[in-house]
Amino acid sequence: MRAVVQRVEEAEVTVSGERVGESGPGLVVYLGVGRGDSAADCRYLAEKIAGLRIFEDESGRMNLSIRDTAGGILCISQFTLYGDCRKGRRPSFSGAAPPAEAESLFEEFCSWLRKEGLTVATGRFGAMMRIAQVNDGPVTILLDSGKAF
Repeated sequence: MRAVVQRVEEAEVTVSGERVGESGPGLVVYLGVGRGDSAADCRYLAEKIAGLRIFEDESGRMNLSIRDTAGGILCISQFTLYGDCRKGRRPSFSGAAPPAEAESLFEEFCSWLRKEGLTVATGRFGAMMRIAQVNDGPVTILLDSGKAF
């Protein structure tokens, strides 16, 4: 399971012109589910993201987590995080989990974030989405449940 975590001032996601999710100050998490991922991967990444100290304290140091700031999370499913461009110019997505499996694990991941006491909004799984966000910093963190990076 892979995640791109971005600190934001605000973010929203729309589908066919309808706003389906939004967040004020907090995080946008783009989540890709890979073949062979499990509930353990969901829990690991949710706990890691909930505890990431990437928000500034009163001294201006990145020392606070999303829990500490009571910020929100906008979570977007993104199979393209498993795009493999090592051969040719067209990405292969064979490393991504099949849609039904990915949707179930995406929902489980969001559930784990909520169990961490966080407010979580989502996009719509499998839909063509438009995401608007105002990055803060910018701060962008890459995570992989298999600890590949």
